[in-house]
Amino acid sequence: DSGYFEGPGLDVIVFSDIYPDGHQTGVTVIQHGVRVAANGDLRLEVSPGQWSPVPAGGERTVDEAGRVISQRLSYPDPKKNRTGFNPIEYPDLEFSYTVRVTPLQGNSFRVSVDLDEALPDEWIGRAGFNFELFPGHLFGKSWIMDDQAGTFPVQPNGPVHQRAGEWLNEPLARGGKLVVAPEEDLQRMVIEARKGELELIDGRSNHNNGWYIVHTPVPAGATKNAIEWVITPHTVEGWMRQPVIQVSQLGYAQKQVKRIVIEQDRRDTTASELTLHRLGGSGSQKVSSSRVEPWGKFLRYQYFTWDFSAVEEPGMYVAEYRGQRSHPFRISDDVWSRHAWQPTLEYYLPVQMCHMRVNEKYRVWHGLCHQDDARMSPVNLNHFDGYVSGPSTLTEYEPMQPVPGLNRGGWHDAGDYDLRVESQMGTVWLLAMMVEEFGLDYDATRIDQDRQVVEIHQPDGRNDALQQIEHGLLSVLGAYESMGRLY
Repeated sequence: DSGYFEGPGLDVIVFSDIYPDGHQTGVTVIQHGVRVAANGDLRLEVSPGQWSPVPAGGERTVDEAGRVISQRLSYPDPKKNRTGFNPIEYPDLEFSYTVRVTPLQGNSFRVSVDLDEALPDEWIGRAGFNFELFPGHLFGKSWIMDDQAGTFPVQPNGPVHQRAGEWLNEPLARGGKLVVAPEEDLQRMVIEARKGELELIDGRSNHNNGWYIVHTPVPAGATKNAIEWVITPHTVEGWMRQPVIQVSQLGYAQKQVKRIVIEQDRRDTTASELTLHRLGGSGSQKVSSSRVEPWGKFLRYQYFTWDFSAVEEPGMYVAEYRGQRSHPFRISDDVWSRHAWQPTLEYYLPVQMCHMRVNEKYRVWHGLCHQDDARMSPVNLNHFDGYVSGPSTLTEYEPMQPVPGLNRGGWHDAGDYDLRVESQMGTVWLLAMMVEEFGLDYDATRIDQDRQVVEIHQPDGRNDALQQIEHGLLSVLGAYESMGRLY
């Protein structure tokens, strides 16, 4: 009735969201409270990346009577095909298909793919059904594929070969039946191809954010039941998710409202007793104890709260609930005095500084970068990540002509290393407000704009916040002085 399949220790979610860029789409398995696999869908590449073609989602059907969840999809996605916020260059290929998931006996469920029409011959061996296994849960665990066996490697290893225009690692194995982590009762999963062959691929060889991929190519001429798998995750009888105790990682001021949140299995509606301990030289001393208060259900969990606002004595504390203890936390009016906002100035902003070499003693976070910035973009071009140029550069600079002033200052955008003017000015404005409103004066970093070198944890006698404001303005005002407008 919530639109997904559920059993004790197992949830199978089918296209509840479509965000393959973040490995969040398709057939997803949550086993004993851990998301172990996702992105079960038909893809045009064996090991797709963030900017690879993705399908457009159509109608999603939850048939409670027939116990089937199905999703209509199609290539290309007209909202992304060479247009939109993140334009993707799709191949000249149009087709539609349906992914169906049906529960079978026990924990098994069937995944099938029906194509409206057979794929062209040139796409046979390339397009196929992918099911991605999260790497971090599997490092060092074993796999068995028919009569082959091995372990999941921490890093992708060769040999490397070219496949459909990409350099990929040789599959770890090929076969008809894959057993994932057979030694782990909480993780064991069997994937069986009723048609075709399974390939176990390390998708990190061509993409840093790749996962392990189980792949079956679409056969030539196939339409109905082009892909058919049976997946059987193992579950431990009577398993119940352990409650999660959430306290403030930073701590609490003495007079502030203080609450602890408890997250429990959706089947676990019992409000148990929580005990607060104060830590000292003799260990822990009980401060107070009472039952948690029911808050209600949200998505897949039950929630409870516990208020301890009356506790104001400074010190270190832990919360204990059903034999589990939280991490230690502090009650004090100076919880913001260290290790709170300071790491943003000491580490985060220095490491993100563009057009600088950033050192931390004998560690180099990154070298002097992007010295070839910046050239005027071509006209009438839809770049990625929301950059669109019109019929004119709006400046005196011609396309691809270097623009002075843009190869200084600024902070890298997360993952893309681009410098978005709104991000730069937003950061400058916030830092300026911190200085003006709170008198922020903090020096832990040497920032040498002449040499374009940053030394973390080596003070230079200047306010880091003002130096970071200067660094942001070097980019924004440098471009403004060159172009007469904001970039």
